[in-house]
Amino acid sequence: MALNYIWVAFFIIALLVAAVRCVFFGDTSIFEKIITSSFDTARFAVMDICLPLVGVMTLWMGFMKIGERAGAVRFLSRIVGPFFGKLFPGIPKGHKANGELVMNFAANMLGLDNAATPMGLKAMQSMQELNPDKDTASDAQIMFLALNTSSITIIPLTVLAQRSILGAANPTDVFIPIIIATFVSTLTAILYVGFRQRLKLFDRTVIAWLGGITLAIAALVFWFSTLDREAMNTASSIISNSLLLGVIVTFIIGGLVRKVNVFEAFVDGAKGGFATSVKIIPYLVGMLVGIGVFRASGAMDMLTDGIARGFAAVGLDTRFVDALPTALMKPLSGSGARAMMVETMRTCGADSFAGRLSCMFQGAADTTFYIIALYFGSVGVRKTRYAVGAGLLADLAGALAAIAVAYLFFG
Repeated sequence: MALNYIWVAFFIIALLVAAVRCVFFGDTSIFEKIITSSFDTARFAVMDICLPLVGVMTLWMGFMKIGERAGAVRFLSRIVGPFFGKLFPGIPKGHKANGELVMNFAANMLGLDNAATPMGLKAMQSMQELNPDKDTASDAQIMFLALNTSSITIIPLTVLAQRSILGAANPTDVFIPIIIATFVSTLTAILYVGFRQRLKLFDRTVIAWLGGITLAIAALVFWFSTLDREAMNTASSIISNSLLLGVIVTFIIGGLVRKVNVFEAFVDGAKGGFATSVKIIPYLVGMLVGIGVFRASGAMDMLTDGIARGFAAVGLDTRFVDALPTALMKPLSGSGARAMMVETMRTCGADSFAGRLSCMFQGAADTTFYIIALYFGSVGVRKTRYAVGAGLLADLAGALAAIAVAYLFFG
């Protein structure tokens, strides 16, 4: 519903701004610019984004399917299971919800959205069985939603694919920055909800996991901060591409060891990649046209210029402002934020500061309101308590981390 109002607002505001420019400033060509922009943007969305995305998503979804059949999700579940057990003390040991929620997180980490959502819905239903007040979100359900909205992922497939399509010299150069930003958002969600629920966050297992990952991220950031810009870009490229290649090779070897028909698995996954790419065409066309009309009218420039003046007045660098629409849209709509990211890269350049930062915003958090509506709606929970606040706080932390990391990596 929120996305519906935002989309309509794009056109209404664009019309009002265009009318003012025409009547008061004599810009009689503004309406022609808006109509031309709508046609050009629709053609761009299909020909330059969606069709090339078919190939990239087909490739990667094929590899992900190999990993799924090779047992990557189950392997990750066994590794992170003890840690997540400490975050959900209200779920009895051996209850089916434990396995379902860990499988959901493992699938999310690998970017397997098609597998993660059904598992998440099952986990929510199982937790609802344990919930004594069916109208009100339980502690376990709130922690589950907070972690999902913090975008706990290690392979941002769509972001990397769209950077490649839009001509980025090194599409994976945002890979490490996204991991850092999404870790900050996830850590914020855990700490906030953990303190609200008075969990034993100083338990050895929790400290070992959070402390170990935090130290690793801090060491990575410190190391990169000692490098000059060229060396930093080179190191980031090598690490990012090596990790992604390592994932592919591991999945293939794991499939062979488990006697999976890897080519058949690849083809099955590739079919899903094609279906996913085609499925987003109407959403992407609609949002990009709305954003294009909003920008062509001059309304987008008025918005970003106003924000930039505010930050400039207090002496802050304002290069991040052009990427802010992606961050503002992200809690409301995944497709809307994706369209904002594409529009930013299209307008400013895939390798521009704003273009890279918009990708980091896209990967650092998830669609808070959609996720809460989906999962709570599936079990009839109406009183969400502090779930929305936890999700938005994680979004804010991820956005701030993305800005800080963007300046570290890309100046």
